Amino acid sequence: MTTQLTPAQLTPAQQAILDHAHLHSEGKIEWFPDNIRGGARQKVIDGLFKRALITYDGKAWFLAAEGYDALGVPRKAPLNVQDLDTVIETAQQSKPRTRDNSKQAQVIAMLKRPEGATIAQICEATGWMPHYADVIVMPTCVGNPACVAESAAMKSA
Repeated sequence: MTTQLTPAQLTPAQQAILDHAHLHSEGKIEWFPDNIRGGARQKVIDGLFKRALITYDGKAWFLAAEGYDALGVPRKAPLNVQDLDTVIETAQQSKPRTRDNSKQAQVIAMLKRPEGATIAQICEATGWMPHYADVIVMPTCVGNPACVAESAAMKSA
């Protein structure tokens, strides 16, 4: 006969760790409260493991079925074949990010135009904040041929 744990039987640290794993990392134990360090982390892991709330897959710790029960939340169901096929198909159809279609390439193309580009135009096109966009176009390597477009745009500005 198994006894079901209630959230009240978990320490606040255990509750926080299990909640975080459930909500943020697909059940993987990868976060600890700031006050749990070093040997204390291992003691918390040992305590959770002895109570069968977590399991080890050889590389990482994960919430076990009993851990979900202790939290009072349903276990996350694995993807079915149809969902998995949809995810794979969507990933295959998406255009991979290469240097040719990166934001950096977009900015370089804008700077190569005869009229160049303003920081506001770069921010609008890329979604960057102005303080980031102006750093990107600073000519830090003027002698490098790869920076010719950025240097020319800066000189004309």
